[in-house]
Amino acid sequence: MPVVLDVSAAEDPRDLVHRAVQTLAEGGLVAFPTETVYGLAASALNADAVQRLYDVKGRKSGQAFTLAIRSVEEALDFAPCMSPLAVRLARRCWPGPITLVVDDDHPDSLVGRLPENVRKLVVPSGSLGMRVPAHALIMNVMRLAVGPLVLTSANRSGEPEALTGADVVKSLGDDVGLVLDDGRCKFSQPSSVVRVRGQSFQILRNGVIVDATLRRLASFILLFVCTGNTCRSPMAEALMRKRFADRLGCRLTDLEERGVMVMSAGIAAMAGGHATPEADQAVRAWGVDLAHHESQPLSDRLMRFADTILTMTRGHRDAILSQWPDAASRISLVASNNSDIGDPIGGPPELYQRCAEQIDQQLADWMQRFDMSMLPLFPAV
Repeated sequence: MPVVLDVSAAEDPRDLVHRAVQTLAEGGLVAFPTETVYGLAASALNADAVQRLYDVKGRKSGQAFTLAIRSVEEALDFAPCMSPLAVRLARRCWPGPITLVVDDDHPDSLVGRLPENVRKLVVPSGSLGMRVPAHALIMNVMRLAVGPLVLTSANRSGEPEALTGADVVKSLGDDVGLVLDDGRCKFSQPSSVVRVRGQSFQILRNGVIVDATLRRLASFILLFVCTGNTCRSPMAEALMRKRFADRLGCRLTDLEERGVMVMSAGIAAMAGGHATPEADQAVRAWGVDLAHHESQPLSDRLMRFADTILTMTRGHRDAILSQWPDAASRISLVASNNSDIGDPIGGPPELYQRCAEQIDQQLADWMQRFDMSMLPLFPAV
């Protein structure tokens, strides 16, 4: 029988991590709990271990194994030509229950450094599946292990997925060296497998994340940021939504169905506040309004999801970078000449009108600069 370690009974979880790392380094197979189903893993650098994983699984020839990795940055090491949509889904969904399948056609891919038989099992037909599991145990193991893991569900082909450690033992018996038993998996269903080509995606296997959710996760998100999220950034949001709708030839209400989400937030905003009446009146000249706007503070989630972040001032940009330095490549000022757009708060209606006009002039320039091929290929509604 395999060694089964009860995660909940461990005095120090680090002992489990070190035991798993050692087992993998010695060429053994380890069954891990994940947020979906239990997974069976081998070190991707150990050709014999991966071959044994293949034999134990009993999978048909040509069916690829998944590469378990640690981050979006590591994904780009293995698939340097990931499309903007693939990177967007990875940034928003990982760690999480989605396996992304992308083309493996770059000469600098680290796949080329894996043992030959491992490459054949991970990339049998020119595409690579990658996943970052959302379970602390396997993530901690990968942080200490050398190289990625080859991962598959911890059951034999054709049998039900293992949802508990006991299921793993029943299915695999002595063919697995170590089972880390953390009870029933959170979702208890497989990850969604999504094939991404360019700016379109196809669900290859239904799982935790359904099609409607994937469409939202695939959308291009533009985020405007000011201070209180009651005048400048809401005006920019409303005006840019109109420009995108005009460019795509759709109604404002259909914009999200076309894969575009325009949002706004404030670095010192209170949640649920209304736009100032002056800001609402100013944008009505363009046929839009702020009647339903609710202010929101800038958050980790917004920063992780946004593809492009446009700030009203250099101070806003610097404040964001001090807290989220990794977002530097996605942050710019609204004004193309690197100048600030002044705050009209407390001023007369004419000041708000001039501010809206200044913002709209800059947005016209941004619409020319935006690469519309960045948008997901969703059909017109």
